[in-house]
Amino acid sequence: MAKVFKKTSKNGGLTLYLGKRDYVDHTTSVDKVDGVVKIDPAELGDRKVFCQLACAFRYGSDDLDVMGLCFRKDIWFTHVQLYPQTTKPAQTPMHETLLAKAGENAYPFTFEIPNNLPCSVSLQPGPEDKGKACGVDFEVKAYLAKEHDNPDEKVEKKDSARLIIRKIQYAPSQVGAGPKSEICKSFMMSDKPVHLEASLQKDLYFHGESIPIKIKINNESNKTVKKFKISVEQCTDIVLYSADKYTKVVYCQEFGETVDPSGTYENTLTIVPQLNDNKEKRGLALDGRLKDEDTNLASTTILKTNIEKEVLGILVSYKIKINLMVAGGGLLGGLTASDVTVELPLMLMHPKPEGKY
Repeated sequence: MAKVFKKTSKNGGLTLYLGKRDYVDHTTSVDKVDGVVKIDPAELGDRKVFCQLACAFRYGSDDLDVMGLCFRKDIWFTHVQLYPQTTKPAQTPMHETLLAKAGENAYPFTFEIPNNLPCSVSLQPGPEDKGKACGVDFEVKAYLAKEHDNPDEKVEKKDSARLIIRKIQYAPSQVGAGPKSEICKSFMMSDKPVHLEASLQKDLYFHGESIPIKIKINNESNKTVKKFKISVEQCTDIVLYSADKYTKVVYCQEFGETVDPSGTYENTLTIVPQLNDNKEKRGLALDGRLKDEDTNLASTTILKTNIEKEVLGILVSYKIKINLMVAGGGLLGGLTASDVTVELPLMLMHPKPEGKY
């Protein structure tokens, strides 16, 4: 194991150990969370030691809590009592490694993440925003308490150790056929239309990969296609607490190609939407961010069947738009100008690391 992640409570009584921070959703199952908690019995008093895994949606800054408003909503959580020990999980190679690292008074735990929970997503804060980002995150927490869920018992921060983990999806091994879209649009004062066709070679691309778009224009009208624009839109659907939908442009480029009346155009143009060009856009969906680690545009959400809407959290999708600007001619001039637009669905994900999962 290259690295062990650990977090010690401020009172020094608990140290939480994990062997990794990323847990893969394989669509039919999710990696188990195996960890260990080292306990200092001198800090316990009459309290017990619990460990909890929670999936939550954060939709405001920590400052809201001062005003009595809830800024964190649990989507799902589970817990286990570690000390006094009530059950002992089946020991895994990960447990053995972590127990050897932790030493005496260390207790293993295992959590199974349900298959119906969303993946980790964070919404990019603005330049002036402070505190933790909004989004869906998973947190492992070891803590001291007399009871695990007594609302009248407050668990002090000094009596807990927390680590954020990520639930992630990798691209499926089989890539499908690329989408194709076309439109035939007629115009005022023109007997014939403009044909626009666009297509992709495949249905899924990796983050940072070049995306070639094949474009065909057949201008049978008496108007001129002055230029065209290619844009990529990220659509973020927050389904947990409301029906909010946000659309943000993550790539946009204009091409000064003209297509005269009765002319044609055919070309393959390459685009690369990436986070580096969108660092200042507040509310942009990103793959779940771990502290001090860079991330990327959020991966496309792969929807599963028979999943309840309230546990979906945040859904992310992308689409490519190709927009022709057609100039109006004749006496009416700009009054007869118009746009011709087609859209293509786009899936953006990470490739599965070779030999790792």
